[in-house]
Amino acid sequence: MSIAIHIKVNEHLYTKDPQMSELGKNILKNSIIMIEEMGITSFTFKKLAERIQSTEASIYRYFENKHLLLHYLVNYYWEYVKARIEFSTSNIEDPITKLKKIFYVIITSSQRDLNTDYVDEDILYKIVLLEGAAISQSKSVDEENALGFYKAYKEISLSICGLIQEINPSYPYPKNTANLLFSMALNTKHNAEHLPKLTDLKFTEDIDNDLFELLGHYLDQLVIRYTSKTVPKGVLVY
Repeated sequence: MSIAIHIKVNEHLYTKDPQMSELGKNILKNSIIMIEEMGITSFTFKKLAERIQSTEASIYRYFENKHLLLHYLVNYYWEYVKARIEFSTSNIEDPITKLKKIFYVIITSSQRDLNTDYVDEDILYKIVLLEGAAISQSKSVDEENALGFYKAYKEISLSICGLIQEINPSYPYPKNTANLLFSMALNTKHNAEHLPKLTDLKFTEDIDNDLFELLGHYLDQLVIRYTSKTVPKGVLVY
């Protein structure tokens, strides 16, 4: 599914909104490619300026440093996923169906959305996986959390938690289970491709469907059947 939307990113992450100019979009497009190619440690604004045939000063007009640029990219990804979730679940009332739709959106958001030519979601997904720890485990995490840098990610997790509680109010671990399933949806495809001994799934063209089915199984075993035997097993819905 492709939807044409403008992604609103936390304003504390940039000096000038890069989505509002062609130079800014070019910075985003090429920084995504370069960070995936060389990693955030080797990536510099000097190298980016050379790639886009501009100056370092022009990049600094948008971002104070590469740490905030990386934060911006990760924040963009989760705001994008959140927007897709809201669009895809707006008319769904049943909490089991809605929860499984959320997981389907999380899984498939790593696929390229051709509506935004300056962001390759497939590459950005890899950056979120490989470089996300560099920002979420930094010494400034508390200060950055207070500024709302992780807001979109937390809102997705809390929406999963809320639906788990709606499905089974007596289930005692809604937050932990929400994060467990969220992490599984995010990391399993990467593990299947690069660390295959960590998962039972095979990295094939059916990996998204296989992962979706696996998450449905965990949801059923961990939540739906925990205490409420009257709740029927949910049907996988695309």
